Amino acid sequence: MLRFFQSYFSYQYVSLLGLMLVIRVPLLLHPFPLLIPELNWMIVGEQISQGNLLYRDIWDSISPLSALVYWGLDSLFGRSPLALHGAALLVSIFQVVYFNYLANNRDLYPDRSFWPGLIYMLFMHISFDCLTLSPVLMSTSFLLLAFGTLVRQMDRRGATDEVFEVGFYIGIAALFYLPSALFIIWAALSLLFYTGATFRQYSLSIFGFLFPFAAIVLFYYLYDSLDDFNRNLLSSVFRVRQYSLSDFRSLLASLLIPLGLGVLGFLSLLNRGGRYVNFQQRIQQIMAIWFVIAVLTIGLMPFLAPMVFLSFVPPMAYFTYYYFEGIRRVWLAEMTFLITFILILLLFYQGALGLIPGGELGRLSSLQVQPSPLPNDIKDQHVLIIGEDLSAYRQNRLATPYLNWDLAKYDLKNLDNYEAVINVFDHFRKDPPDYIVDRENVVGKLFQRAPGLANRYEKTAIVDVYKRK
Repeated sequence: MLRFFQSYFSYQYVSLLGLMLVIRVPLLLHPFPLLIPELNWMIVGEQISQGNLLYRDIWDSISPLSALVYWGLDSLFGRSPLALHGAALLVSIFQVVYFNYLANNRDLYPDRSFWPGLIYMLFMHISFDCLTLSPVLMSTSFLLLAFGTLVRQMDRRGATDEVFEVGFYIGIAALFYLPSALFIIWAALSLLFYTGATFRQYSLSIFGFLFPFAAIVLFYYLYDSLDDFNRNLLSSVFRVRQYSLSDFRSLLASLLIPLGLGVLGFLSLLNRGGRYVNFQQRIQQIMAIWFVIAVLTIGLMPFLAPMVFLSFVPPMAYFTYYYFEGIRRVWLAEMTFLITFILILLLFYQGALGLIPGGELGRLSSLQVQPSPLPNDIKDQHVLIIGEDLSAYRQNRLATPYLNWDLAKYDLKNLDNYEAVINVFDHFRKDPPDYIVDRENVVGKLFQRAPGLANRYEKTAIVDVYKRK
């Protein structure tokens, strides 16, 4: 396979993308499970389509541009996991093609080939949850664009005013996935050490980064929702921790091979750094800084799953190239890559299709939407779930703004505060739930504090479920 993609001809893009489609065809014939984040994103898009304002009328920590995309998909396709996967395929194709284009047209490596795109494409299949349109996937596209602009700056004798684009792309990436804002540190260090940028150009880059944020802040200021924006987005990056969604065994298994190959590729460079021109050495250092900043984003991740590590793919793919390039025997490099290819896809298909009966590795069971606590005949009702389990929303609609439990705690876990009780009462009055699923034992105290709500609901035969009279 390496020998086939070693030639550099335009038609190889067809082969590369064809291989990507072949990998994904089995999942079209046997759809994989719906994931809790996917359901969350579809609910956000649905709520915005109904005229609700994110952060004010929808309490969730999703970044605004991601929500905007989910709104567009909901407007076109409704609640459709297939639409998420189709859009993710288009974004993935862009990343693979653009990364391969940069590697060759900007001479990031000594030789031109389709290896960079092949490795990048493979690493985007480390787990089946990476195939959905996650905020991290969309954000990584703009980080790659920032990298491309940075490479253009380094290819010249000095930095130009295009550094504005670097900051702007990172600002856009952060508005798709807020932890990506840390990559402004990566851009600043790269400009400082490798481009000879002036203070004015640093200022342009920072202004480009802040400009998208200023536009969003102005938008919420005009809608008198700055406090909601701050609480549900900016502060949430330190508060929202959905640890119940994490699957550490599957995560480690998914990242083991890509990280291992990336580290081996990086170590191999230490022994033969003199073989590369100065420009390529600077690219290697910039990619190393990218990896370090990506590690720092782990502390801001709301949960741990392979999909939120997609920002690691560019540096892992970049350095893995050097590992295979350093294997002098062609047959050994080919066999090593083939084994890597098979192992990654085995875990990928095991997670998506459950090839091993009873095997949980790669399945991400904690990330899957579980059966609803409500009877199957309850559909298209307005439901409020108090807790992290969103399964009852699968066939029903969200009532009240309280989508994300970590944010809903501001009101629902603060019922000794008069203002919080008034807020809850107002939300119930504007959008009364037909059913309440109470997983946090909140309703009893809420009904004590707001007897007007207690008179409107009654317990059902299902534990922790209340029905509107």
